[in-house]
Amino acid sequence: MNIDHIEAFVYINHYGSFNKAAEVLFLSQPTVTARIQSLERELDSRLFDRLGKQIQLTEKGKQFLPYAQQILQTYQKGKHHLHSRSGTPEELRIGSTVSVSNYLMPHLLMLLHQRFPLINIKVTTGPTDVLAAKLTAKEINLAFARKQMSPAFQSYPFYDDPIRLYVYKDHPLAAAGSASIRDIRREPLVFFECGSLDWMRIHRAFESLEQPPNIRFQVDHAETAKKLVLSGAGICFLPGLSARHEVEEGNLVPVDILETAGVSLQTHLISLSGENNVFMEALLELGAPPINDLHVPIEKLD
Repeated sequence: MNIDHIEAFVYINHYGSFNKAAEVLFLSQPTVTARIQSLERELDSRLFDRLGKQIQLTEKGKQFLPYAQQILQTYQKGKHHLHSRSGTPEELRIGSTVSVSNYLMPHLLMLLHQRFPLINIKVTTGPTDVLAAKLTAKEINLAFARKQMSPAFQSYPFYDDPIRLYVYKDHPLAAAGSASIRDIRREPLVFFECGSLDWMRIHRAFESLEQPPNIRFQVDHAETAKKLVLSGAGICFLPGLSARHEVEEGNLVPVDILETAGVSLQTHLISLSGENNVFMEALLELGAPPINDLHVPIEKLD
């Protein structure tokens, strides 16, 4: 009996959907269906009944479920035991910049829990230089931060968050959808400065103007900047992740600025060279979810 077939059966029952189980297992829906069909042939029993778009366990399925759960749990415990003996820690300590902690980390933590259900995860939020120091001191295992050039670190691109101009919904530029730096030279700006080199291109875009930009507020937190824009105090260049909910709700509108096209906030996955490869590989395999997927509620885990 194939453990993958058992896993598919348990996940389908847990999530109540072939499609959702396929998504969580990073498989296609036909692959999950084929695994259940193979398991049913092995057991010579039908495990699920379909009622329209809903599915439910058959009586045979209900009888088999506790044994399947026990088999899968025993397998996961054995796998974790082998990893633990080869140096996998019982606690994973992750460092993260504020933007990743606020907007990506909840989703990533749930995916990590699914992949490593017996490992406790602790998250520390801070700027890149602080996180790099914590990595060096081995106070954290890995970090989501800006790229590190030191040979002491292994650093892999993880997520590019496009930086765009955002205006409140009643702003004249909201209907236009695009503008130039010259078009906004007199607009009151809320300038969010995150201390990254990625923002230098935003600064340089204003250098072609005969007068400096009208910076009304300068803040160091995206949420503060966003709330100022929502209140009508000005307009602001923001990373897309920080504004996604407000854009979905129609309260903020992105405006494309030709001179800043392609500017993004780049996040790398970083660890000490040669360490924590099991988790690094898992996170790189999982990758950052598409921005449109982040509003989807994640099912409660057992």
